[in-house]
Amino acid sequence: MTGSQLMDLWGNALRVLVLVAGPVVGVALIVGLLTSLLQAATQLNDSALSFVPKVAALILVMALGGSWLLGHLERHLSGSITHLAEMGPGRER
Repeated sequence: MTGSQLMDLWGNALRVLVLVAGPVVGVALIVGLLTSLLQAATQLNDSALSFVPKVAALILVMALGGSWLLGHLERHLSGSITHLAEMGPGRER
């Protein structure tokens, strides 16, 4: 395995990581920000008020986009395994 092949594999893994984790982290960030603004405006400081909306939003994201996220992970994993098997030990391209 050459260095460029390893860097391509690593780059693809990071791209898939951003694609898969991005929507989940983005929704959690937006819901957390909106909840904090609501708490600051109403002066309610309850920990459950900030936790429950995030969990509900993340469950909704996983229910709506879970198959898309798992599809990306599956394609990346099968492609990486196939690529590694093609290179194999001692095979230089």
